[in-house]
Amino acid sequence: MKEFRIGAAAEATEMVLHTNTAKAMGSGSLDVYATPALIALMEKAACTLVDPCLDEETTSVGISMNMSHDAATAVGKTVTAKAVLVGVDGRKLTFKLTASDEHGIIGQGTHERFLVKKEKFMSKLAAKYNN
Repeated sequence: MKEFRIGAAAEATEMVLHTNTAKAMGSGSLDVYATPALIALMEKAACTLVDPCLDEETTSVGISMNMSHDAATAVGKTVTAKAVLVGVDGRKLTFKLTASDEHGIIGQGTHERFLVKKEKFMSKLAAKYNN
């Protein structure tokens, strides 16, 4: 596993389509970029940063998200989320997040991910449902 560097950054981008609007996702009634889609894009940016540093046995799981969705984005526009690694505490990684469209910032927040061994994590999950 590679070492994580404070200040490292990564981005994820997607276009606003009718499938990721608030109306389509059930998080509102308008054809604007949905907050759940924004959260997923922000997590994707964090994963884009983390994944190249991991070995085959390790992955990361999201454990917290604290964000604001500050401005709407119309269908057909592009949203870019940026994750910057701001903290490493053992297996816990903390990110500062921003998201923007062509007109500026549309969301921001913080996100935490935890490094886990894939097999151990899935074994615990299976045990949870086999009791």
